[in-house]
Amino acid sequence: MCEDLVWSSLLLLLLLRLSPASAASTAPPSRESVNQQQLVHYPAGVDFFDHEFSSVTADEFDPFGPDIGDDDLGIDDPETMPRLFQGDIAIDPYTYITLRLGVNPMRHPKRLWPNATIPFEISPRYDNRERNLIVSALKTFNSLTCIRFTPYDGEVEDYLLIEPPEDGPQGCWSYVGKRGGEQVVALQRPDETSAHCFSSEGRIMHELMHAIGIYHEQSRADRDNFVKIHWDNIVPRFKKNFKLVSRKRGKYAFDYDYNSVMHYGEYYFSKKKGEKPTMTPLQPGVRIGQRKTISKIDCLKINDLYGCLKGRRAKMYRSFCHLLGL
Repeated sequence: MCEDLVWSSLLLLLLLRLSPASAASTAPPSRESVNQQQLVHYPAGVDFFDHEFSSVTADEFDPFGPDIGDDDLGIDDPETMPRLFQGDIAIDPYTYITLRLGVNPMRHPKRLWPNATIPFEISPRYDNRERNLIVSALKTFNSLTCIRFTPYDGEVEDYLLIEPPEDGPQGCWSYVGKRGGEQVVALQRPDETSAHCFSSEGRIMHELMHAIGIYHEQSRADRDNFVKIHWDNIVPRFKKNFKLVSRKRGKYAFDYDYNSVMHYGEYYFSKKKGEKPTMTPLQPGVRIGQRKTISKIDCLKINDLYGCLKGRRAKMYRSFCHLLGL
């Protein structure tokens, strides 16, 4: 109860700060407040909001706007193609506000799935091979973590709908944590140009981990201790995707994970893929951006987020992660 009041107060405070009326009473509207009046909404349940960095304008990031141009070559990966927050993260109003406040939205229990149970429905538009790959990814989470993906029975309000994108952004994308109601996880089907989100099970697991409640590994506040960002190699309009979600430094429960299925690859949003890396590890000999399956630390993070590394189950789930994760 007390925690809900704190969060309600924080959200109200930010809304008042962003209110055009309050801005008008003190000074001419800032670029930030103008941007708030130009929010871009995707169809099909996707809300995109220009996020917390004031250098970004809403129109330059509109996927339904003009063509991006011949120099914007950094979006050929299915996770960068949607052009959402950090490439593949759909932002709802709640997450948008909490990110602007510098608060981790996953600290609020309402963003977690109750009892670590996630009802899901798979679109009939997938063929048997695609459906089997999705089911295999779901079973991996059910085996290694305390998360339980269960078929949607039509009785609960909140569930995941795993479907190919239609009107919204193409590629692979998801919300982070439980949004409420029918919640889309978009996985573009293979076609003659690419396997898209079905090139590996890890692609699917990446988006499902977002839905579970996990952000990208390289958005950690301490990431500059582990990777070097090559800003000059990034397509200019996508530099914002390399900003840190939070600059608040603290003690992390787990080591930085180069092997995470949630880590960007070396050439994400690159001006010239294969030649100009946008991010390189500071530790020699390691690679980033694997999409085979979840890592040991990915597995541990999920179990930790849902309180399963405490009590009698802790030893069991730690063993599962260490024995079977990458």
